[in-house]
Amino acid sequence: MRRVGPEQLDEACAVVRDGGVIVFPTDTVYGLGCDPTCRPAIARIYALKGRSHEKPLALYFAHVDDLMPYVLADERAVALARRFLPGPLTLVVARPAAVDPYLVDGLPTLGLRVPAHALCEALLEQAGPLAATSANQTGAEPYTGREALHLVPGADLLLDDGPAPVGVASTVVDLSQPEPRLLREGTLPYSAILQALGM
Repeated sequence: MRRVGPEQLDEACAVVRDGGVIVFPTDTVYGLGCDPTCRPAIARIYALKGRSHEKPLALYFAHVDDLMPYVLADERAVALARRFLPGPLTLVVARPAAVDPYLVDGLPTLGLRVPAHALCEALLEQAGPLAATSANQTGAEPYTGREALHLVPGADLLLDDGPAPVGVASTVVDLSQPEPRLLREGTLPYSAILQALGM
């Protein structure tokens, strides 16, 4: 895997456009991402992570407004996106019909993220949304590019921007059912989410 700095953003975007897999910084931990319309790249991410397809990839967006078309059918998701994003939160919603089922191995749900990280935002603005997950294999959280390089050496390129500001994976909330469900708690407390939902 080639390791480059923020000044090589164009190179990272070119790798994505060419169907490659990159490691990139976010606000929480380093991510492993690709073009969400490229099935071979999606398959490589699952292989690199040794990941069960029952734990599907999420879509990462540069801006909250980019995410909104995916959540307009769910007032709760809209409210949480407006309140907490960009930030360390992944929203799981019913998968829109326009999203390739291959991305989530045919599952009816889809995770959505808007990281609060300047270089990640620039990457997503230029490359477009990425299909992504944390850059790890064993549950370790890749806080730095060096750690990510060790955990998933088979990626094509590492866009290194130093330590992730948060260093803990995002809070994940499933809104695909009538009642919200916490799948993972990160630095954003679930109690704050419930409060925002008036619960």
